[in-house]
Amino acid sequence: MVGEKLVKFSFMNMSWTGANDKLHQLVIGFKGLGRVEIEFDFGPGKVVKTFDLNQSRQVGRDWMSVYCKNEQGYNTKAFKWHIFSGGGYPSVSGEEARAAYGQHEATLYVIMPNTGGCAVLTDAKPTSCSLSDYYVFPENLAWTMAFTHEEGWLGPYFAKHPQYSSLQQEIFQQIEKQHQKELARKKGWW
Repeated sequence: MVGEKLVKFSFMNMSWTGANDKLHQLVIGFKGLGRVEIEFDFGPGKVVKTFDLNQSRQVGRDWMSVYCKNEQGYNTKAFKWHIFSGGGYPSVSGEEARAAYGQHEATLYVIMPNTGGCAVLTDAKPTSCSLSDYYVFPENLAWTMAFTHEEGWLGPYFAKHPQYSSLQQEIFQQIEKQHQKELARKKGWW
């Protein structure tokens, strides 16, 4: 991409090479496996944070503790979204899932690859991503969108946290606070 800056993050040496407002490329190395790379592009948005491998594992465990409590028999080790396709957790799929995803906002979004690579935090809801299987959700896990390589047949899936209402209220408060800050900046108060 001529003239565009790419984010390049290497886990092995923890270095950044730049940022692009619309599309990001992450290169992630895994300890102990030589140099295995996972690259993905997504947009829109800026990378606010790239979780290191340990943090990414914790993000994955937190996600699993909400959406995959009853993972027995659903082969969630291969694809976490099997919990939805197998009926182990209530969700909507296909166009209904896309509509639900389109109606939900947050101040920050986690993009978690199904592969176990490093998750990222972005400031805009992704509408595209080069990964085949990935999950998007707000930091408090109020809801999740699971994009699958089987889209059109299985997925995507949209699901809500058991405490969705209270968690969504937190998100509304965060959004309102963000809007107030933006208004204050425009008026020169911040």
